[in-house]
Amino acid sequence: MNSKRLWLVSVGVVALAMANAPAHAQDPQSVDQAAAGDYGPIIVTATRRASPLSDVPIAVSAVTAQSMQNSGASDIRTLNQLAPSLLVSSSGTEANGAARIRGIGTVGDNPGLESSVAVFIDGVYRSRTGAGLNELGEIERVEVLRGPQGTLFGRNASAGLLNIVSKAPEFKLSGKAEATYGNYDYWRLAGRITGPISEQIALSLDGVWSRRDGFYDVVDRAGAKIGDTNDRDRYFVRGQALIEPSDALSIRLIGDYTNRDESCCGAAYIETRERRPTGGGTYADAPFNRIVSILEAQGGPIPSDPYDRNLRITQGREYVSKLKDWGVSGEINYDFGGAKLTSITAYRDYKSRDYGDYDYNAADLLYRDPGTFRQFKTFTQELRLQGSAFGDKLDWLVGGYYANEKLALVDNIRFGVDYGAFATCRLLIGAGVNPSPLAAFIDPSQQRCLTPVGRNLATASFGALAPLLNGALDALYNISNNTNGSTGDVNSRYSQKSRNWALFTHNIVHITDRFDVTLGLRYTRESKRFSSDLNNDNATCPLLQTRATGPDLFELATGQITGVPAGSNPANLAGGILTLGCLGNGSTTLNALDLNDKISDGEFSGTAVASWKPIDDLLLYGSYSRGYKAGGYNLDRFQLGTTGLNVIPAVFAPRTNADVTSLRFAAETVDAFEVGLKYSQPKWSVNIAAFRQEFSNFQLNTFNGTSFVVQNINGCGGQLAANRSCAKDDVGPGLVSQGVELELTASPARNVRLSGGFTYARAKFANRLVGSDDGRVPLDPALFLLPGSINSNAPQSVVTASAAWTPDIGSTGLSALFYIDGRMTSGYNTGSDLFPEKYQDGYAVANARIGLRGPGQRWAIELWGQNIFNQDYTQVAFSTPLQSSGPDQSTIGQFGRPRNVMANQLISAYLAEPRTWGVTLRGQF
Repeated sequence: MNSKRLWLVSVGVVALAMANAPAHAQDPQSVDQAAAGDYGPIIVTATRRASPLSDVPIAVSAVTAQSMQNSGASDIRTLNQLAPSLLVSSSGTEANGAARIRGIGTVGDNPGLESSVAVFIDGVYRSRTGAGLNELGEIERVEVLRGPQGTLFGRNASAGLLNIVSKAPEFKLSGKAEATYGNYDYWRLAGRITGPISEQIALSLDGVWSRRDGFYDVVDRAGAKIGDTNDRDRYFVRGQALIEPSDALSIRLIGDYTNRDESCCGAAYIETRERRPTGGGTYADAPFNRIVSILEAQGGPIPSDPYDRNLRITQGREYVSKLKDWGVSGEINYDFGGAKLTSITAYRDYKSRDYGDYDYNAADLLYRDPGTFRQFKTFTQELRLQGSAFGDKLDWLVGGYYANEKLALVDNIRFGVDYGAFATCRLLIGAGVNPSPLAAFIDPSQQRCLTPVGRNLATASFGALAPLLNGALDALYNISNNTNGSTGDVNSRYSQKSRNWALFTHNIVHITDRFDVTLGLRYTRESKRFSSDLNNDNATCPLLQTRATGPDLFELATGQITGVPAGSNPANLAGGILTLGCLGNGSTTLNALDLNDKISDGEFSGTAVASWKPIDDLLLYGSYSRGYKAGGYNLDRFQLGTTGLNVIPAVFAPRTNADVTSLRFAAETVDAFEVGLKYSQPKWSVNIAAFRQEFSNFQLNTFNGTSFVVQNINGCGGQLAANRSCAKDDVGPGLVSQGVELELTASPARNVRLSGGFTYARAKFANRLVGSDDGRVPLDPALFLLPGSINSNAPQSVVTASAAWTPDIGSTGLSALFYIDGRMTSGYNTGSDLFPEKYQDGYAVANARIGLRGPGQRWAIELWGQNIFNQDYTQVAFSTPLQSSGPDQSTIGQFGRPRNVMANQLISAYLAEPRTWGVTLRGQF
């Protein structure tokens, strides 16, 4: 769908929603109220006070359990259908999913980065967004807070916040259960029981079990299915106790446990062409891709259509995702009469193991071994005291927050048995405009990847450097030829200990009965201690780095040999041998290297809001907010020792603990401005907000084909110097998101609910960028497409709409359900380096549900479908590891490289789920 057509359809849907129109939510209510059409006010706790949504002067969408049930949402990813400013996606592991609000968020499978969009469940901060990709069980509502949340809530969030509130125990015995079956042999069983055990204590227990076959087929060389991946096999259980010994005291205790044992996550090739320049900056398709030819010689054909959902992976590697996530929390509320004290204490233990094939094809190049895992152990404590003063003219709140988190990561990336031959072939096949003269003699099964004729030709072309380069190529070819057929990381560990404390106050001053001023201020202090123990059994790398008599590879690669300038063919070949032979940093100085470092930072954040109700039904407001997200460490050692230019990777030279500072990244901050209005009538409402958010030190995480590059992004108001640095006084925000949001709700007739939402958000990088707030660090070369461009995963226009009709069927007490929702999205780039091959055109996704319900909804049967039109689209595209022929291992897009050279980087993608459908049976008492 082109952007013009999408825009016209979007306008049409918004106009329809305005004419009829609900929001993303209903308020918590009983079945009887819903049947009678009495929806009442929508209650949210976005300001840590229970208030009607129409009276809260911030941009927030509230999605209730009924809304999520109708849409088929069981985790936060499916909130995309209901909240146009939100985009949730997952990539290589669902343990580290990503959420963006207004085009801003933190992406990538790098546990060192916290999310710009924080997730809270029952007031407890979850360390990473992936925690919300689990089953949620019975919930009351989900609040999507848009913009920085720099005052309230336990953890600062620079882009927004998801506040998930589960259903509390009730002092009336009740229960419900449901069973679902769908395509891909999908089963889901869920249930809840709650009731009192005394006049002061109520308990509840809810749980979910689900399983499903994978929507990718794993096939052999002949195309026959031998398995599947991206399946479901998980369960969740949560127990709660509500203790109310008096009217003044309330205690809520929660314990939950999640277990997943699944195959995730496969990726499909979406770009396998080779492009060659034709002059004048234009490119044309080559008749073949030299990288593809090597891969197919080693592993068989590469599927040509990603949406056939056929994958070829190394047999025995597969994709494994195991997760155990559990925690306990206690919330105590005590009313002193003049003030109310709230205490939330929690401990959480989150451990995921995600390993398997890492090259996403049948050749055995790279894999993560079963010893790989990540674990977060987090203790949090929040205290709030709030009340009123001066005859209720002041609604005050003060509080404190403390968090102690221990992060452990074991990330073992190993070379497979085909790696040595592949690496040698991809170097020798060349990266020039035309195929290498050696191309006709390439043979992955032969020593040095060449036929005897090819080896003689290579020796002649190397001249005096032939002994050095031939010996190095032989060593690279044999890199995996050891007793177990692989080599690489061995129990390489990273550890990060984080302590965070904050003091905050949030006060609403009622200047008049209709005019309020809200003032919030927070001081946050964050300290992190980093350590790592790096171990590797790659014997080839030390061999390549050994300085022998005469010239060596390092001198050749860096232009230190007379007559061989850096960047020449022999120098590039030497650099490629070093890089490919030492991937994983298996040098002598990195093996058994222990790194230690610590950082500490403090920051003020807060908000100021003026709100006015000229009439009872209309709220006008304007606000300023300051947001903050702590800095940290890139948990990928390939960047160790780089200068920000990535000119000399860590594999080239000895490293010491002094280089550990190169893994740091600075805190992210944002200044946000917003104006809005909320108009509410008994049968319809409208919310409009206009915003501008200016991000400094934006934390960008990019996978460049070999490693994760983490860099702070800042703008430069003046001209860049020759070394691409910027004068400190000229440094400003690097990313600005601005736009408008519209939400509409209506109940034009009994048992009819309509909703519509529209977001236009332009999240754009500055025209000139640098990598630090002092201007001294240039932008990483892999990010050359960022200046002046729209951020990744940031569609500029999104429209959502939903309609629910629940008519009575005569006077039998039966009723029907007819429901449909849709999300239409303009095109956006799904890769954080913005390579054009990673662009996703605009698309539309629709869900639908029809059902029959018994009297009082004591039972129901529903037929449902998600993505009912089977829309194909990409969640996240990435540069497939190692699969380009650039000798310097740089990842360059096929249409974006600024130099007039051939480009053939292969691009893979994590695809969205196809159409699913099924039937659900419900019952309750």
